[in-house]
Amino acid sequence: MKWKSKQRVSLMLAIVFLLTTAICRAQGGWTATRIGSGGKDLNAVDFVDAKHGWVAGDSGFLSYTEDGGISWVERVAGIEHSINDIYFVGKDTGFILAGGSIFETTDGGHAWREAHKFSPTDFAGATPELYSLRFNGKKRGWVVGSLSRGDVITGSILAITRDSGGSWQVLHPPTEQELIHIDFVDEKRGWIVGAAGAILHTDDAGESWTRQNSETTVTLYHVDFRNEKKGWAVGEQGTILRTDDGGRTWTKIESPARSTLLSVQFVSDDEGWIVGRGGTILRSSNGGRTWVEQESGTKQNLFALFMTKKNGWAVGSDGLILRYER
Repeated sequence: MKWKSKQRVSLMLAIVFLLTTAICRAQGGWTATRIGSGGKDLNAVDFVDAKHGWVAGDSGFLSYTEDGGISWVERVAGIEHSINDIYFVGKDTGFILAGGSIFETTDGGHAWREAHKFSPTDFAGATPELYSLRFNGKKRGWVVGSLSRGDVITGSILAITRDSGGSWQVLHPPTEQELIHIDFVDEKRGWIVGAAGAILHTDDAGESWTRQNSETTVTLYHVDFRNEKKGWAVGEQGTILRTDDGGRTWTKIESPARSTLLSVQFVSDDEGWIVGRGGTILRSSNGGRTWVEQESGTKQNLFALFMTKKNGWAVGSDGLILRYER
């Protein structure tokens, strides 16, 4: 009887272990790899489909995958500055932002060339730094960034191209605050977020911009819109903002994390993800009304995120890549 009791207890413990493991896998789903970046941080990630993707980071580091992120191959693009953003508008055409320069590929990333460079002479001697680029078609696109003198931010950059990046026109946004990320949902409507709670909006394809009231003064690092009405922005001190009316009003959402949040993406009207400093990963299943912290398995910073309905990738410090699979 004692032996049977011990056997029964052992069996119950085994079942509990298996159930716990299954629950953890279901809740987390993230596995970590570290690619040979030479200790460089990864700042950006972009995928053109479920298998083909890119990560990029400090000192021009660039790496490519053809198997959904299981393995990575470094690509030398001849870029010295840290890469802040990588964005493909199609399978073959993509752009990289590094320093004040825009690099372009037209052969799927095999070769890159400097397509445009913003110079300090264009901004009365201030140094330009580009952070985010988006296109809403083949021809029209935008970049945002900052201007600095030494270590002091002195202004913002907002520029538009109407000829697929062949030329860029500098616009005058309604703020001097640092502009960090831009997102468009269609040909006309877009949003920009940045320092001191700045949120800018356009409904005329980026020709003019107006400031929206974010009800916060913290720096906002990322914005994501599902359609012309539903959008989210994240930033310092665990800040999560949500709008249901195109940004006319923004509501602050309670966050389970107090760390700085750096990237947000929704894969459906209900399901959204956020990553940030200290290995923070948050998930929402109700349109961003509430968020639950996920087990990332790391305390290192996560700087960027790219999600699909079945897979996801988050990149961070020291060549860290987290891969999500349902």
